[in-house]
Amino acid sequence: MNEERDELTEKILGCAFKVSNTLGCGFLEKVNENALMIELKTAGMNCEQQKSIPVAYQGILVGEYYADILVEGQVILEIKAAKAIDDSYQAQLINYLKATGIHRGLILNFGTTRLGIKRMVY
Repeated sequence: MNEERDELTEKILGCAFKVSNTLGCGFLEKVNENALMIELKTAGMNCEQQKSIPVAYQGILVGEYYADILVEGQVILEIKAAKAIDDSYQAQLINYLKATGIHRGLILNFGTTRLGIKRMVY
């Protein structure tokens, strides 16, 4: 199963690099998110954009958050267009992974000339 997940992550990254190389930096997060959705779907991946995910505390719904992209129900993608991937983005993704029980996430930063990538496993 780890091999499948690694393969999935590599496919996702291939799509992200294609978007980054085509669009370059300077666009808002939403533009990159929409372009990445096109690439992921073209690559045959099941993905959901702005997927609502409920957050429970002691079995009681306390809120929800929206994953930028959820791929194959296994990987949460957080799309950024910033100067760097900072600690707050990493903490945000770890909290999302904890809340959902999903174990793998990627922060993809399209805000620099070179695609920024941070893999997170919880």
